[in-house]
Amino acid sequence: MLNMNIAYVTYQDKGAYDSTTVESEDDQLLDFLKSKGLTIEKVIWNDPSVNWDNYQLAILKSPWDYFDLYDDFKIWLNFLEERNIRLLNPIDVVRWNADKHYLQEIELAGLKITPSIFVSKNEEINLNDFLKKFNTDKLIVKPCVSGGAKNTFKVSRDNIEEINEKLRLLVKDEDFIIQPFLSEILENGEWSFIFFNSIYSHTLVKKAKQGDFRVQPAHGGSVHIQNPHQALIEIASEYVKLFAKDCLYARVDGTFVNGKFLLMELELIEPFLFLNTSPQNYENYYNALKTLI
Repeated sequence: MLNMNIAYVTYQDKGAYDSTTVESEDDQLLDFLKSKGLTIEKVIWNDPSVNWDNYQLAILKSPWDYFDLYDDFKIWLNFLEERNIRLLNPIDVVRWNADKHYLQEIELAGLKITPSIFVSKNEEINLNDFLKKFNTDKLIVKPCVSGGAKNTFKVSRDNIEEINEKLRLLVKDEDFIIQPFLSEILENGEWSFIFFNSIYSHTLVKKAKQGDFRVQPAHGGSVHIQNPHQALIEIASEYVKLFAKDCLYARVDGTFVNGKFLLMELELIEPFLFLNTSPQNYENYYNALKTLI
């Protein structure tokens, strides 16, 4: 393991996202892994100057732009596969997790998800129909391949025609997912359960700032450390056991509605891991990596 050359995969920051926080986590984790004796260096996934034959293992940390360059990203995954460069998380899992249609498979497995309807590229959309289908007065609409709240809209009767117009253009390029807006997000926040190699590590709740619905720190959201009951950890671990096998990391995001946990997303590609909430989190990450190599 110590003789293995490891690529620590990140992205080319062009200022499209507020990456101050994630860069701090990237650098701190990288320094920590180096202190453990690993031969590891930061590599931009789509940098044409990288000689990937120099690496036996690649760890996905923050390819934050993969959904903006999705076709290129899929080509890159094929490239790694052809050269037998192992990726963590595994390539087949990453392919599956990149498109939110994966939620359908999770629901078919009997696990609870946020109610979701998928709209195909070029399909005609009238969001008024979805208010009726979900019996709600607010919706969340986002692309099936997305991240960082890109092209994500909170829809109400006040702005529904404006969003309808935007979607008529956006759906010409890609599929979308439509969900009822869960008011519990504003009240209780979005829970994140973080696992390393299927072993539970830590939990936090993300809350949106006043007047917003996006919980990401880049949009002003706040983070609150949690110490959940074992029963809640076991609920979150079911998603990991079934759909994140052999994954170095997994983040289970969701909220509680009428006392039931509903999955919002199973983050297996580039989630922020909130390692800075405890020194033990870095050890948990390293121990999982050591086991998987």
